[in-house]
Amino acid sequence: MSFRYAYCNETLAPGRTFREQCDLIASLGYTGIEVAPFTLAEAPADLSANERASLRADAQAAGLDIVGLHWLLAKTVGFHLTTADAAVRNATADRLIELTDLCADLEGSLMVLGSPQQRNLEPGMSRETATDHAAEVLAKVAPRLEERSVTLALEPLAPSETDFLRTCAEAVALADRIGSPRIRLHQDVKAMVGGEAEAPAEIIRRFPEQTAHFHANDANLLGPGMGDTDFAPILRALKETGYDGWVSVEVFADGPGPVETARLSLEHLKAVAATL
Repeated sequence: MSFRYAYCNETLAPGRTFREQCDLIASLGYTGIEVAPFTLAEAPADLSANERASLRADAQAAGLDIVGLHWLLAKTVGFHLTTADAAVRNATADRLIELTDLCADLEGSLMVLGSPQQRNLEPGMSRETATDHAAEVLAKVAPRLEERSVTLALEPLAPSETDFLRTCAEAVALADRIGSPRIRLHQDVKAMVGGEAEAPAEIIRRFPEQTAHFHANDANLLGPGMGDTDFAPILRALKETGYDGWVSVEVFADGPGPVETARLSLEHLKAVAATL
């Protein structure tokens, strides 16, 4: 099998139109783009049907698939997954429903729910209560996910980033509680390296059926091959477990610059995959 590689657009967005981002990502050899909503508009409602159609056309003209959305609640106010404030939880469910519609309108099929600042435990709140609140929000979103054929992938993050949903096992337990086929697990190399007791390859092999999406990056916040993480066992585990989703490169640090980071990341992934 061969992997499908996408690139997360936010580091390439400043100073570039969406069409320019798509053209650049395609020129580097990627076949998909994963979109942070804040790079498109302040809120999903700000994008008209014509503007959504134009974004779809931009990606298609570049030869890219729009994989979906990530950083769903980044650069927003008034949204929180686990808060004790019922009104805020309701608003969060509404925003996730709006994002589901945006994702489907762009012909994407998945959304990655990370956004650590919008899920951290409030002072004095137990993990059990926080989980109840998160389940309540997600249960309200599930019907729209199913209606629009969009998968919401729950992203565990390292303890350095959040105090809620820090392991793949926790994310799977929450998804199982909802019981929707459209709420599944997202795996991120940086997070697995920083927050799990097992090696990434072992975790991949433990949750093959639950994993909907995969982010490739390094603990140093740069791309594959730019840090100490060995991607050979990671890609081997994905291959041997039959993972057929996207491998999206998501980076956070500048390194040699956003374009060079995107180029080097894909070169490394392809080189490692060729040895399997």
